[in-house]
Amino acid sequence: MSSNRVTNFLVPVFAVLLGMIAGSIVMLVSGYDPIAGYSALVYGAFGDSYYIGETIRQATPYILAGLAVAFAFRTGLFNIGVEGQLIVGWLAAVWVGVSFDLPKIIHLPLAILAAAAAGALWAFIPGFLKARFKVHEVIITIMMNYIALHVTNAVIRSVLSDKGFKSAKIHDSASLQSEFLQSITDYSTLHYGIIVALIGAVVMWFLLEKTTKGYELRAVGFNQHASQYAGMNVPSNIILAMVISGAFAGVAGAMEGLGTFGNISVKAGFTGVGFDGIAVALLGSNNAFGIILSAFLFGALKVGALEMPSSADVPTELVDIVIALIIFFVASSYLIRLLLSRFQKEGK
Repeated sequence: MSSNRVTNFLVPVFAVLLGMIAGSIVMLVSGYDPIAGYSALVYGAFGDSYYIGETIRQATPYILAGLAVAFAFRTGLFNIGVEGQLIVGWLAAVWVGVSFDLPKIIHLPLAILAAAAAGALWAFIPGFLKARFKVHEVIITIMMNYIALHVTNAVIRSVLSDKGFKSAKIHDSASLQSEFLQSITDYSTLHYGIIVALIGAVVMWFLLEKTTKGYELRAVGFNQHASQYAGMNVPSNIILAMVISGAFAGVAGAMEGLGTFGNISVKAGFTGVGFDGIAVALLGSNNAFGIILSAFLFGALKVGALEMPSSADVPTELVDIVIALIIFFVASSYLIRLLLSRFQKEGK
């Protein structure tokens, strides 16, 4: 393993450790016991089969949201609209799950594909504006998050709901829920979506690393002028990169609609999964395997935090502070890289 690869692996590890240490200091200053707090967090994430199931379930949409952010970033784009693409994907998946009654072998893939198509369509708009009119994708994707939220709420109220705030339950033929997985995890909300998420990670890795089109997409992201000079169609590659990124985000929404909840309800605000996907991708170094590990860490932090108030009298908000500190140290990776390079030089 090269020195650069070792550094790329160690940077997020050190970022997590520094985030935990800084979080401990915050707990001490606030009058809480960090050992008890972290012990409760670990128990709440991995203490028994139920908690493990919940941690894996929580990591499922994080993996796909992280892939969506990372795919765009690897191709030179900043997709801040993963949250909105996730929401419309959730809506499309539930719509198909409620509206049709088909054999499971057809219905479930159809619902997931509908979610991917909805997310891709929502991402196509900023991709087209970027390619055609040079409009910065960050601005458009941020604004489209709000459009997605309110349009989805309007559709739920007027089309999918007879009570005004929640759709009907999807048919069993479109459900990712599994009695087997729930039974071995003490009836947690774990579902087959984790398999879909892991397949998504393999698809991203294979597409970017092992195909000509993936090389072309990365080349356009690295240098548009050189790619155009080499005969590549830069505008179409920009649009395609955003569409694929949006498809990953849409499938993340399907995991919630077809797996965790089995319906969709009117939302007062964003789910937060799409925004957390940015942090997951950042911590995972925009690498498919790294994103899987990062998503499980974030899932463990989110689920484990629920145990902290009852077991250690530590508020769950402190976990959000720890997550923020981890992201801060990842963003400050230049300092960590500098320290690691000096350490390696002294070791020689």
